Parts: sequence; structure tokens; C-alpha cells
Amino acid sequence: MKRISLAVLALLVVLALGAAWWLSEHYQAQLDTPMALDASERFQLEPGQGLRSVSRTFAERGWVDSAWVLEAYGRRQGIAARLQAGEYAVTPGMTPRELIHAMARGEVVQHRLTFPEGWTIRQALAALREHPELIGPAESVGVDNLLEALGLEDQGHPEGWFLPDTYFFGSGTEALTVLQRAHQAMRLHLDRAWEDRIEDHPVNSPYELLILASIIERETGRGDERDRVAGVFVNRLKRGMRLQTDPTLLYAQEPGVQRLTRAELDRDHPYNTYTRAGLPPTPIALPGRAALQAAARPAATNDLFFVSRGDGSHHFSETYREHREAVIRYQLGGDGSRYGIRNR
Repeated sequence: MKRISLAVLALLVVLALGAAWWLSEHYQAQLDTPMALDASERFQLEPGQGLRSVSRTFAERGWVDSAWVLEAYGRRQGIAARLQAGEYAVTPGMTPRELIHAMARGEVVQHRLTFPEGWTIRQALAALREHPELIGPAESVGVDNLLEALGLEDQGHPEGWFLPDTYFFGSGTEALTVLQRAHQAMRLHLDRAWEDRIEDHPVNSPYELLILASIIERETGRGDERDRVAGVFVNRLKRGMRLQTDPTLLYAQEPGVQRLTRAELDRDHPYNTYTRAGLPPTPIALPGRAALQAAARPAATNDLFFVSRGDGSHHFSETYREHREAVIRYQLGGDGSRYGIRNR
């Protein structure tokens, strides 16, 4: 009888070990078998959604056979408290173990939005509103109250205060969060440019440097001319000459206006750098890093004028006479009658 009992006990032990082995293999297989996918998918982990709910969803989609397997694994690994809400990429060949760890690390799908150099804050706000993965800003947030919405009332005016760059973010990110990052980046690069400025620079504050950089950004289509354009403006500021730059006037026009009339050139207002000396009251665009650097350290030149050649480049001049000849050549097709000069 005793031998029978021992035999039964031994059999039970073997069965128990076998069951444990089977469970372990089944457990591991569910975690490490690639999920059945024909193509990449997205998994949206909602705020507050817990491990149990996630495990059930995995089972419903056929990614694991048993929800308890993923839940047990997640709790044993301490993942339950570390799941981060967001949108996750699920790709063919990925295993449940890999996906649940990605959720614990917060490796959400990254979307992007680019603010090009020379954009205005109105254009940036429009792009933020149109991006399908961003929340807001609300239609009630515009140029007039944007700084208040960001808690930056002390900056005065929002134009120019956001660095042109490509920004990455997860689905459902607040649009104002992107702007806060862009503002912090601009402050960092503006401070660096201000510290690196030439000794006899004519501007009196980082904000004036930002204004100057925005004008340089709008006047230059070629990077190899940026420093020289900056040199012209800095030389004119040092001499008390008017900047006489069209982009400042265009900034004060209705969006979409590309050409200025003689009447508009003569109409006096704070952005008319033909009628007023010095800088306009605010930036006129979002200047990039290169424009900031050019504003701080312009080319050492005696140039006081430049005119477009019509091919994206400019002719630079030290004297008005040379500049007038360049205007006749490149802008007036050789007709000097505007200046009382007979055609040659």
C-alpha cells in the first residue's frame, strides 16, 4: 500500500512538473510570438487605461491567447504602473512583450510640424490649427492674446518669438505646448546671439536684435548673402540712415499683398522704414538661427545699399551713385529716366 502511495505521489509530481513546464512554455510563447498583423497598425492607449484593460484588448485582437498571461507578466515586471498614454506603432513581427515594454517606456508615435524661416506667427498658428494630431489652439487664441495664453505677457508682441524648426510630438499634444518649446528655443538662440554680438553693435537690446534678424530673414533668399545684407543694415543704423526695406511695409499690409504702391511707400506709419529711421516696433517674421547669427555678427563691409538682380542674388554698393546705376541696370531695364538720366 505504501509503494502504491509513493508511486501515486511520484506521478503527481511528474504531472505537476509537466503542467508547470507547459504553462511556462505557453506563457513565454504568448509573450514572444509575433502578433498576427497583415500591416502596421496603431494602438491608442487612453489616459487612465490600465494593464487589465490593455491585456483584454490584446486578447480581443488575437495578439495573445489569454489576457491573464499579459496581465500577469506586466504586474511581475512592474509595468502596470508605468504605462504611458499615447499612440503606439504596432508593426508586423512585433511581439506582445515588445509592445507592452514600448508602452512602459512611452515610445509613442512621433508626429512633426515645421515652421519655415520667415513665416509669420499668423502662419504658424494656422499650421497648428490644421495639424490633425494637435489639440488646439482654440479659435479664440490669436495674435492679440497668444502671449497671455502662454503666460508670456512680458514679451510684448508674439511676432518673432518662436524659433523656426521641425518639432516632434505625440498624438493629442496641446498645440500651445509646441509653441512653448519653440519660444524656449528662440530665447536660447537669441541669448547666444546677443552674447556673441560685435562690440560696436548699434542695437540696444536682445529684442532689437530679434527685430533686426527678422528683417534680414525676409530680405535674404540666399544664405551666402545673409551676412552682407546684415552688414548693410547695421551700417545704416550706425549712420542714422533709414533702412528703406520693403518687407517692413509689406508686414503692415493685409495678408497676401506682395507689391507696394507709391502711395503706400509715402504713407507714414511705424513699419514704414522709408519715412522713419531706426527699427520697426516689432519683428516682422520668425527669424532662423542663421539670421540671428548674421544680425549679431554682420559682415565687415562698407556697403550701404543692395538691389535685387532678379535671380535671387543682390548687387551691393557703397555709394548711392553706384546703387542708382545698379537699380537702372537690374530693376529698370537700363531706363534711367526716373533719375533724369538719358538712356545710353
